[in-house]
Formats: sequence, C-alpha cells, structure tokens
Amino acid sequence: MPRWESDAQGRLERAALELFETQGFERTTVAQIADAAGLKERSFYRYFPDKREVLFAGNEFEAHLVDHVDAADPDLTPIEAVLSALRTADGIFPRELLLRRVRVIAANPALAERDLIKLADIADALARAIERRGIEAGKARLIIDVVMAIHRRATSSWLADPDASLAGLITQAAAELREAVTLPAPTVR
Repeated sequence: MPRWESDAQGRLERAALELFETQGFERTTVAQIADAAGLKERSFYRYFPDKREVLFAGNEFEAHLVDHVDAADPDLTPIEAVLSALRTADGIFPRELLLRRVRVIAANPALAERDLIKLADIADALARAIERRGIEAGKARLIIDVVMAIHRRATSSWLADPDASLAGLITQAAAELREAVTLPAPTVR
C-alpha cells in the first residue's frame, strides 16, 4: 500500500497543468488528473467542482491585494494604494507557473472566460477595499477599472520579459497612462 502523501490539492493542480499542456484541456479528464497526482477521482472533487476550477482555485492573489490596500498608508491616494499592492504581488505566484497557466488559458475559450470572471471577482474585492477608505462606490469602481488596465499591460510585459521587474512595469504603465491623459499645456502666442 502506498504511503500517504500530503498536499493533495497542490499535486492535483500541478498534474492538471502538466496534462493540460501536453494533451490539451479538452482531452484531459478528471480521472487522468487524479491518477497523475496519485489520487482517486473522488479526491479531485473534494478540492474542485470541475476541471476548469483547478486553474482558478484559491484567492491568494486577491487576499494579498486587499490586505495591502487595507493596510496602506491613509495618505496615499486610492489609486496609489492599489498600485502599491500590485507592486508587491510578483511573489505570489512564480513567473514560470503564470506563463504556463496563461498558455493553457489562451488555448481554450472556456478557460479565458473563467479567467475574466476571476479577474472581475478580484476587481470587486478591490473596489470594496477602496470604498472602506471612504471612496464612493462609483468612483472606487472607476479607479479599479483603471488599475486593472495598468495591471494587464504590466503583467503581459512582465511575462514576455524575464529580466523585467513587475513593480517597475506597473510604475511604467501608470506613468504611460498619466502621460496619455494629461492635457498638453496650452501654447502661448
């Protein structure tokens, strides 16, 4: 009888990602994932409702960001509080793991849709965090929508450039946005 191994959820997540990469999401079954992780199929369902969710489990990223926004210096503007939280987030998931996950999601429209839902949930949590800082709900949502655009730009650059710093790219994307929306000074004649 094999010795019991801990971290069943992590083993399932790693096995699923490997199988999704090698044979595709659609051709991978829950039974194959469980078998590759050294578990029974019913064990899979203790952790995930379906095979899509194996890529979207957990809320470490969301919790990290919300905790940082909640703890941010009250003198920071709301947008700076969220950007500051994002600048610390590159340690949540290893870059290589994110690259692998992005490739699997990009190859499957159903996963891309689920990824958007997950990002919307994170945006909602961040908007609530901004509201707790005294910002009206509509304005908080606008701030978060802008920050999520900055995050998308910075993250895609970070994933494409192994030498880049996510924190630096977030700062750069925010500066690009400020430059794009700043009205030029009127010329005096």
